[in-house]
Amino acid sequence: MKFKTVLAVAVLNAVAWAPLAHAGEVIVSAAASLTNAFKDVGSQYEKLHPGTKVLFSFGASDVVMRQIVNGAPADVFASADQKAMDKAVKAKVVVPSTRVNFAQNKVVMIVPVDSALHLKSVKDLDRADIKRVTLGNPASVPVGRYTRASLEQAGAWKVVQSKEVLANNVRQALDYVSRGEVDAGFVFATDAAIMPDKVKVIQALKSPVPVLYPIALTSRKGRSPEARSFVDYVLSPAGQNILAKYGFKKP
Repeated sequence: MKFKTVLAVAVLNAVAWAPLAHAGEVIVSAAASLTNAFKDVGSQYEKLHPGTKVLFSFGASDVVMRQIVNGAPADVFASADQKAMDKAVKAKVVVPSTRVNFAQNKVVMIVPVDSALHLKSVKDLDRADIKRVTLGNPASVPVGRYTRASLEQAGAWKVVQSKEVLANNVRQALDYVSRGEVDAGFVFATDAAIMPDKVKVIQALKSPVPVLYPIALTSRKGRSPEARSFVDYVLSPAGQNILAKYGFKKP
């Protein structure tokens, strides 16, 4: 009896991070940077498909991917970079043949809108009065990986690393900057665009790796029959127009 209780708790904990699937629902696990755009995409999709509900789980791509690997129900996985999707393919939790790039972004350096530091580029981050710079953790957050690659190319990585304040996802990095808790930070351009009254873009970084977002169907048993339809909508002109409204470019 005790074993059954422990097992039941374990099962509940295993799915606590994501919505449970029901008939007429599509569960989409996606990168945090897609939050606003995908909620809009989901809303429009639901209008075109009465009776269908699109449920979302957002977070750092690697974290979301691990949740799927650990049993979280998901019908679609949308990542902010190729590495997280590669891990999903290796873990056999997505169908490789359904993988396709659907959006493009870029990394930007931002500061609080009322900053008096007069930063003009990443080169200014080596100044002694610049103490704290936030970025997504490169070990688990795509924007952090893109940022590191760009800064290494620019010869500024070691300087930023010595002042880094690591964020668990891109939205956390955005919050740190918007609240003035750091002197500067690195986020996706689409994230900076949702807080024009709180953050200011200083510079767009040149990325040695294109900032491409892949999407794929999961391989889980019982995947929603409408999962394919949702992905098709994301790739359609209508879906792409919604993404464009939030600053995403076509891949």
